[in-house]
Amino acid sequence: MANPHDHPTALKDLQDSIYREKVLRARAMTPEERFDGGLEHTNFVMRLMLDGAMEQTGITEASKGWAEVRRRMERLCRAQDHQFYTSKAPT
Repeated sequence: MANPHDHPTALKDLQDSIYREKVLRARAMTPEERFDGGLEHTNFVMRLMLDGAMEQTGITEASKGWAEVRRRMERLCRAQDHQFYTSKAPT
């Protein structure tokens, strides 16, 4: 494959191709396969969150790491409840 930075539209073409492949792969899946894929993705992201929280705080015990993840998630929920972060304009 050519370097996507060699041509002005090559990177966009590569991104479009990757997206198209993902869409076609998802369309070929059964609902159960898509659901399982979503769970796998969620588990992966939760593990990244745990690893990141433990690394940032220097925590070495998983139970304390999960407590830190929970604290951070609760903080995000509070911020969302107060509309600090929202995708909609205030009414």
